[in-house]
This record gives sequence, C-alpha cells and structure tokens, in this order.
Amino acid sequence: MKNIKNLLYSILALVSFSISAQEETTEDEPTFSVAGSIDTYFRSADYAPGTSFANKPGFALGMANVILSYEGEKSGFVADFVYGPRGVEAVFNSSGSSNIVNQLYAYLNVSDNFTLTLGNWNTFLGYEVISPTGNFNYSTSYMFSYGPFSHTGIKADFTLSEKTSLMLAVMNQTDFTEGNFDSVLTGIPFDAYMFGAQLGISGQYLNLLAGDGYTQIDFTGGFDLSDSFFLGINATSADMDGTKFSGVALYPQLALSETFTLGLRGEIFNDDSGILDDVGGTDQDNTSFTITGSYTSGNLTIKPEIRVDSGSAEFYQKSLTGTTDNLASFILAAIYAF
Repeated sequence: MKNIKNLLYSILALVSFSISAQEETTEDEPTFSVAGSIDTYFRSADYAPGTSFANKPGFALGMANVILSYEGEKSGFVADFVYGPRGVEAVFNSSGSSNIVNQLYAYLNVSDNFTLTLGNWNTFLGYEVISPTGNFNYSTSYMFSYGPFSHTGIKADFTLSEKTSLMLAVMNQTDFTEGNFDSVLTGIPFDAYMFGAQLGISGQYLNLLAGDGYTQIDFTGGFDLSDSFFLGINATSADMDGTKFSGVALYPQLALSETFTLGLRGEIFNDDSGILDDVGGTDQDNTSFTITGSYTSGNLTIKPEIRVDSGSAEFYQKSLTGTTDNLASFILAAIYAF
C-alpha cells in the first residue's frame, strides 16, 4: 500500500516538473467528435457457455455505444456510454446513472512522449475488448470473461522509442469504477489499491495487474504472417488469494477478399477453483473452438459464427435440470459502426 502511494506521488511530481520545463506554445483548436456502434444478433442454442455477452437465445440485442471525445494538442477527454444488455454486463459493478458509463477519463499530453490519464478506462489486459467493433469473434473468450473489464485510477503512458512503450497505473479495485468501494453491495470502502503495468515491444504486450491478494500476468500480441494472414495470441495466468485460472488462445485470421475474412479462436482454459461449475468442484478444463466469418459492407459488418465448447465435466446447462460436457451454437451478428 505504501509503495503504491509513493509511486502515485512520484508520477504527480514528474508531471509537475515536465509541465514547468516546457516552453509555452499556442495550442491548436480542439476537435469534438462522436463515434460508436450498435450490435444485434441471433443465437440458435437456448443455453450458452459461461462467457460474457451474446448469451441470450433467439433474436437478441447487444448494445448501443456512443463515444464523445474532445481532443486538443495538449489535453482532451473521452466519455463512452453504453446502453443495452451488453452494456449492463460490461459495467456490472456500477449502479444508478453510472451503469451507462463504460469509460470516462481526461488526459494531458505532458510531452510528445508522455501522457497522463485520470478517470475510468477499459482494461489493458487481454486480446478482446468490450466493444464488438474491436473483436474479430462476436462471442468472447473465457480469459476475457474472467479477467478485468475496466479500471478507475491514474496512469502514465511513455513512448520509450519508435517500437517500445511503457504504461504504469495506480487504480481502484478491479471493475469498481465509481470509486474504491463496494457500490453495489455494502458501500464499504476498500483499504487497498491495484497496480498495473504494460510493456509494449513491436506490437507485443506484456501486462501485469497486482494488488491485495491478486496477481495476473498476461501476454497479448500478434503477427502478420503474410498480406492476408494474421495470427493473434493471448495467454494469461491469475491468482486471487489461491483461486487460480489460466488460459491460452490463438486467433488465426485469413482475408479471402477485400470484404470477407475467416477467423478461428482456439482457446484452452483451466480453472482450478470451480468458477466454471455452478454446482461446485475444482480443476475444471475447457476447450473452445469458434469459427467466425466477417463480411463488411461500408460501416456494416455481418458475422456468422459457429462455436463448440467441450469441458472436463458437465458444467454446461442443457436444460432446466440437465447438464452436459459439451455445447454447440450458431450466432449471426450485425454490427454497425459510425
């Protein structure tokens, strides 16, 4: 706790020094922009695996996402709002009017190589994100679903060289975005903060999230193996007071034309605490294969998807009273970005 506070004071001192050392310049006129997306889908199976989003049967709604941003030469802000079932799941620890706030932060470009951000932002860990416009597959992985979604705090981003970057952050407890307290259940403040770090080298990222009884190490990266073939990689390992999960996933994607790409997510996920099993148990293994097509026409993207999950035990629901060790489904999603 003391070390994290000292780090926070050091960051603030560095900001003060950097600002005072800069020569006064005339700032360009700020630009205001509005962006976002909507998504909706059809799911064939009545029951879904234990991952986030796209879990409702039949014709269903994702979310409407509206992002307001104001960007100046030295400073700006982002206000990211979500409405609908996907948005509700994304901000599950928020209440009242805060349950539509996906991201809300202000930033200061202290120099060309140093940016300071204060507020709430989506997590820096993992290959997948909350917005469907940032994912190739429409359904999400177990590593994404059981890892953090968002953080609230202060972070410093450094550009160390043309291909190297560093991020350091001090944050509230993971996913408690309104403040460092249990806003949904008891309202009791947390007497601990989280520390985050990310090292980026040539598009490959090593991530660390640590706090009171929690440590997660994550690798996210990818390689263009040819002009039409991309391979994404994600691996993670987390320990929460002895409750552990880990996984690895590969994301090969092949562009078959200018408008259609075919991709696969192959994920192996291990949970030694029984998170996957609603009726208890330990050491649950899950293998998931998701084949997704992505057809783009202007701002509209259509994604047909087939997903097959296989488990080491019967922890998937197949009826109101029955369970199974495998589950398959078909999804057809429409995503419009603006």
